[in-house]
Amino acid sequence: MRLFKDKVATYFVGLGGISVIVFIALIFFYLAFIVVPLFAPASIEKVAQYTLKNFSGQTRNIVLDERGDYAARIASDGKVTYFETKNGALIKEYDLTPGTAKITSYAQANPFNGLHAFGTDAGSILIFKPQFAVNYTETSRVVTPLIEYPFGEELIEVDSQQQPLTHIAFQDEEEIATIAATTDDGRLLLTYLEKEVSFLDDSVTWEINHTPLPSLAHDVDYLLMDKVQHHLFAVAKNGEASSIDITDKETPTSIEHLRLVANDATLTSVRFLTGDISLLVGDSLGNITQWSLLRQQDNIYRLTEIRKFNQEASPILSIAPELARKGFIVGDAKGNVSIFHTTAHRQLILEPSGLNTISYASVSPRANSMLLEDSAGQYSYWHVDNEHPEVSWSSLWGKVWYENYSEPDYVWQSSSASDDFEPKYSLVPITFGTLKAAFYAMLLGIPLALCGALYTAQFMAPRMRSVVKPSIEIMEALPTVILGFLAGLWLAPYIEEHLPGIFAILIILPLGIVATAYIWEKLPRSIRLRVPDGWEAGLLLPVVILIVWLSILLSPALEALFFGGDIRNWLTNEMEIGYDQRNAIVVGLAMGFAVIPIIFSIAEDAVFGVPKHLIQGSLALGATSWQTMIRVVLLTASPGIFSAIMIGLGRAVGETMIVLMATGNTPIMDLSPFQGLRTLSANIAVELPESEVNSTHFRVLFLAGMVLFLFTFFVNTIAELVRQNLRKKYSTL
Repeated sequence: MRLFKDKVATYFVGLGGISVIVFIALIFFYLAFIVVPLFAPASIEKVAQYTLKNFSGQTRNIVLDERGDYAARIASDGKVTYFETKNGALIKEYDLTPGTAKITSYAQANPFNGLHAFGTDAGSILIFKPQFAVNYTETSRVVTPLIEYPFGEELIEVDSQQQPLTHIAFQDEEEIATIAATTDDGRLLLTYLEKEVSFLDDSVTWEINHTPLPSLAHDVDYLLMDKVQHHLFAVAKNGEASSIDITDKETPTSIEHLRLVANDATLTSVRFLTGDISLLVGDSLGNITQWSLLRQQDNIYRLTEIRKFNQEASPILSIAPELARKGFIVGDAKGNVSIFHTTAHRQLILEPSGLNTISYASVSPRANSMLLEDSAGQYSYWHVDNEHPEVSWSSLWGKVWYENYSEPDYVWQSSSASDDFEPKYSLVPITFGTLKAAFYAMLLGIPLALCGALYTAQFMAPRMRSVVKPSIEIMEALPTVILGFLAGLWLAPYIEEHLPGIFAILIILPLGIVATAYIWEKLPRSIRLRVPDGWEAGLLLPVVILIVWLSILLSPALEALFFGGDIRNWLTNEMEIGYDQRNAIVVGLAMGFAVIPIIFSIAEDAVFGVPKHLIQGSLALGATSWQTMIRVVLLTASPGIFSAIMIGLGRAVGETMIVLMATGNTPIMDLSPFQGLRTLSANIAVELPESEVNSTHFRVLFLAGMVLFLFTFFVNTIAELVRQNLRKKYSTL
């Protein structure tokens, strides 16, 4: 029966061990299943190629509906043609030519509001909005093309001299709309419409105002205005560009004159990247550069080149930015089509389109289809599979020059209230925060836990040990959410209020303990013998309590004496060190308190398990207790002590609730103990419930989980190898 039970136990233990390995492997494979699609290459597939009937005029824009099934071609002759993208079948055509006037220019406002404008030879513009009205029947989806006139069907006068408008730029917000235009005689004009609502019947009227703009020293071939109507860019084909600040519509100010392309190149295409913070500039050499508006030291925004792409040595004829991402499609003179992403700084696709040249390209709002056109009316419709273009090795682990940032940096900022926000998925700040939190926790936990374990196992009286050891081990059962709650709501404000006293404790407490030990040694032997061996540690309790109490009591006096009455201001102004209430000190204290029990328990068992004959033999040979501890006990117990430290480190790295509640969750990279942080685990806990399933954000959070998983796996593997080596090395003692 005994052999049978032993056999059954062996199988069950083996099954349990194998099950643990299997479940860990399944966790890894599930993480990989979610993460791998992030790195899948983009692909495109041609759906159809055809010639559009009634093709006339030059294409000024092609607007695709939400699904990319229908398109509206806006031509230079004033016609708006609706057709199906998969076969080119015509649906409806509108002629927007205003009476006897001729169309001379065109502009598109912010793509999110869908407004477009035609400039005429009479110095006026017509604002319109192509619409795809969608209705659903029981069996099908019906799309009806419409044209709306948000400002009415009447023309809006821009030039009182009624000169032809050669180029226009137009943007509209809720309360104000702004129009910039160049005239045939070389003038640059600004017109803005202010909304007025009647208090009587809520009717809306627009007050039209005109402002002359500074004259330019170069030609104007492209005119662009950002969506917030603060900056106007006038660009020539030779690459010269001028920037004008139109924030104050009554007094526009010329900001700068610069060159956007190389001296041996010609500018062939320029478009706003979504968000209207950056310009995408294509040239005749096949280069695409991104120029972004950056605030300079004089508090003025100026264009700065932040990155460059290369399409091949072929002129860039068309650039089509994606509506809701920082990607764009490029068509060149050889008929090649490419997809780029600015944040990831990479070319995702380069394919021949089948067209001789690509004179215009358009991408659907969902960025899952694109329509390409050549100058002869040939169209090529493509399906695009490009789910996660934002992710690359450089965007995850390298410095990235984000829009509105003065220089490349590591940033985690996954969401914003803006639709055209640039997601920032750098894992470096949260990985740094994880290591920083673990460092401060282990800085507190390792010395206290190991010294406590050594003293408890070797010097403490058995009766005291029977009370102390279980008391510390039971601390491990304390929920970390309680520790995080106390750290965030009580400890952090308390440390901020008594910061000089906390620093005083760190200095005075060690000195006080050493002084107490010295005084104890100088006491008469008769007094010292009254305390049994192993109970001396109890004498330190009132000393520790007294020193801590005095340090906190003297904190206001120390702050007034050394720090001018306000240590936070002293740190900020004198030391140039910022102070965040929920910082690494708070995390170190709270998480150190959490890891001490596990390190103490394992290390104490390892030290207590050292064979007694080794200790007794060392003492018999004349070694002191401390020599025996250092030369025999520590070496023999080193595998167990090392395991305790590694398990404590794993606990600190993977801790969630304490760092979630006590760090401020600020994903910054700062070694200062007075600054907050964000860890991988806390980041997952905070953002995963709010992320869209299978989105890039969702998968990057799983990637963060995989990084945490692999980190602990490699640390534990290395720790096990070191432990085995130590066990083998000192097993002969």
